[in-house]
Amino acid sequence: MMKSIVLGGGCFWCLEAVYQRVRGVESVQSGYSSGHVDNPDYRSVCSESTGHAEVVEVKYKDSEISLAELLDIFFTIHDPTTLNQQGNDRGTQYRSIALYESDNDKQVIEQVMQDKTKDFSSPIVTEVKPLEKFWPAETAHDNYYNNNANQPYCQIVVGSKVAKLKQYFSDKMVDE
Repeated sequence: MMKSIVLGGGCFWCLEAVYQRVRGVESVQSGYSSGHVDNPDYRSVCSESTGHAEVVEVKYKDSEISLAELLDIFFTIHDPTTLNQQGNDRGTQYRSIALYESDNDKQVIEQVMQDKTKDFSSPIVTEVKPLEKFWPAETAHDNYYNNNANQPYCQIVVGSKVAKLKQYFSDKMVDE
């Protein structure tokens, strides 16, 4: 069965690039969520005036990969202990957030977070909230890393997330 989860852990280009390489993931869409403005765009979200976070909607086949496995990847490739920041990317739009559609998904998120606390010396600050609305990002953000791999930000920041995926989850990756 096809399921979906919406996650934010810094720049959405990073999460998109990682989840595009995970077996069982059918699609990854960059976008915005958890704010108070309809039809947000990149500029307004970056101004921190919308309340939205940069997120990705991950659609996956739960017969091939579980939500818990997707969340294990999520909590490994980003730092869920830094509030409103991932590395040099700072602002509320870069916060760590997991948005669920069902009580079961909420329970899985909370269990994985509890299990992962032992991996960090600081508390996990990931927001866990029901998904209200997902707003797709502008098409210029689609497939960003794959289309811009030579850009310095992609090489340094996004590339490090993809490298972490390869280091810790090579068994869950699609063949490239």
